[in-house]
Amino acid sequence: MRVDLFDFDLPDERIALRPVSPRDSARMLVVRPDREPVLEDRHVFDLPSFLSPGDALVFNDTKVIPAQLEGKRLREGGQETPVSATLHMRIGPERWKAFARPGKRIKVGDRIEFGHSGNACLLGTLGAVVEEKGEAGEVTLRFDFSGPALDEAIMTVGHIPLPPYIASKRGEDEKDRTDYQTVYARKEGAVAAPTAGLHFTPALFEALDRAGIERHFVTLHVGAGTFLPVKADDTDDHKMHLETGHVSAETAARLNAVKARGGRIVCVGTTSLRLIESAANASGQIEPWSGATGIFITPGYRFRAVDVLMTNFHLPKSTLFMLVSAFAGLDTMRAAYAHAIESGYRFYSYGDASLLFRKS
Repeated sequence: MRVDLFDFDLPDERIALRPVSPRDSARMLVVRPDREPVLEDRHVFDLPSFLSPGDALVFNDTKVIPAQLEGKRLREGGQETPVSATLHMRIGPERWKAFARPGKRIKVGDRIEFGHSGNACLLGTLGAVVEEKGEAGEVTLRFDFSGPALDEAIMTVGHIPLPPYIASKRGEDEKDRTDYQTVYARKEGAVAAPTAGLHFTPALFEALDRAGIERHFVTLHVGAGTFLPVKADDTDDHKMHLETGHVSAETAARLNAVKARGGRIVCVGTTSLRLIESAANASGQIEPWSGATGIFITPGYRFRAVDVLMTNFHLPKSTLFMLVSAFAGLDTMRAAYAHAIESGYRFYSYGDASLLFRKS
């Protein structure tokens, strides 16, 4: 499909720079393509009223790490060049794939010392060597530390990698370490938050429990590739970056039981949906799953397992707007986003939510 079909104009003032408080007081646009009214303005705390006893919410319990690293490239002769790297996928105990700037000037074999931005790690820096170089500034870094020692070093040296549409307007601060993390985050490894989950609070969980809504957790470590623009003119020419995830045998069995008795699977966030759809077989059964997924969902995709999706509002011409258009229909989502912009909804990571019912 033509990528320009997924374009729309978004006023700059619609981009949220901070979350609302409390988190579940954010607005929520309910989108039901197959009934009237198609669009309904509500709030996140209304979520239980749109679900039924026996439905199951699926959350991504990944935890954001401070994956933004600042440092210097060192070469013989004392040459130093500032380097910024955003880790996006771990591929070994001491190796990460990252997006580095300035990408064109970095070469295989270069040594980079991170930690020159006011933080210190052990002897003052965290060293790495550029092992491989790919497209669009992607590199493979082999660090001096490995395993838990590397994790600790990254926690010390790194910064929270705020999305570029926020980082371009203000700097990261200590508040972001809490704001840019779900209350149920458990498994470290993401470089971007599963932002639909940012709306959930203990009070909302209690309301969902009273309504008889199940909770299940999967893990997809969100990569920085989620922020990359689609530069191709046609969706067939776009290459998705891989993200690693896991669906346990126990969770798969419980979700299959929900479907078997007529309940609905409600994914909180596009990351949960992408992982569940990766784990589902052709008949819709969810299987235990572990590995890397690069699933790219565009209109025409036949959903295997997910019935309802809660998600934030996404960028024009992004893979995520393509996904929601596949889920609820392109015309419906273009109308929904036009309504959201006109009605003052807040967009992107710290913005408001939408609750999408799958188009039959």
